[in-house]
Amino acid sequence: MNFLCILAQLSLYALNAYLILMLIYAVVSWIPSLRGRWTDYLAMVIEPLLQPLRRIIPPMGGLDLSFLVLILAIQFLLRPLIINSIGHACFVSY
Repeated sequence: MNFLCILAQLSLYALNAYLILMLIYAVVSWIPSLRGRWTDYLAMVIEPLLQPLRRIIPPMGGLDLSFLVLILAIQFLLRPLIINSIGHACFVSY
């Protein structure tokens, strides 16, 4: 396995981990009793990507569409970009 395949796999693992953190952040925002000091650290990871999107797409009716846009961008833009450009030969069975 060459360096680019390893880089592509690590990038996909990082994207998956970020998506999981985003989902945890969403659940915590809906259930206030789960909040604690750890959510501040989670916000430091998630909010820097959400803030620019919120300037473009403001929340509508209490629903944060920037969150959905970021998830869709990761799923439909970044993931195929990584697989097609770097690791197409590495992820034949993926």
